[in-house]
Amino acid sequence: MVRILALLAFGGALLVLATDWAVRRRHLRPSGWWPSLVERWSRPVLKPMQRRLMRAGANPVDAPLWLLGAVAVAGLLATGLVRWISASGSLLHAMRGAGPGAWMMLIINTAISLLMMAILIRVIASWMGAGRYNKLMRPVYFLTDWLVEPIARRLPPMGRIDLSPLIAYVLLLLLRSLITTPIR
Repeated sequence: MVRILALLAFGGALLVLATDWAVRRRHLRPSGWWPSLVERWSRPVLKPMQRRLMRAGANPVDAPLWLLGAVAVAGLLATGLVRWISASGSLLHAMRGAGPGAWMMLIINTAISLLMMAILIRVIASWMGAGRYNKLMRPVYFLTDWLVEPIARRLPPMGRIDLSPLIAYVLLLLLRSLITTPIR
C-alpha cells in the first residue's frame, strides 16, 4: 500500500515537473486549462518550497524539480521503514522461543547495523554540507566518533579525501561476519 502511494505521489510530482517544463518551453500556454489546473493543485506544496529556495539563495523556478526529489526520497524512506518494521516484527515473532545466546547475537547484530547506518548517514550528509555542528547530525557524530576518529588520526593525510568512515564501515562488516559465523 505504501509503495503504491509513493508511486502515485511520484507520478503527481513528475506531472507537475513535466507541465512546468512544457510551459517554460512554450509548448503549453500558461493560461491553458491544464497548466492552470496543475498550478492550482500544486500551489499549496510549491509555494512554500519556492519561498524556502529563495531564502537559501537558490532559483525558485527549480521548485518542481526539488518537489520530485523530495517525493522520491520520502517514498523510498517510507517504503524502507514499512519493510523494516515488518521484518522486525517477523524476526521478533521467530525469536519467541530462542535462548539468551540468540537474543545476545540479535542485540549485537542490531547495534552493528545501527553503527553502519550512522556511518552511511554521516558520509552522505557531509557530501550535502551537513557537518558535525548541524543539530540534526550531532547524534550521528556522537554514535560514530569513537570509531571513526581514531582511524582518521592514524591514516596519513590524503588531501580532502577522508577514508576513515569507509575503513570503519569495513571493520564493522568484518566484525559482524566474525561474530555471526558459527565456529565449527
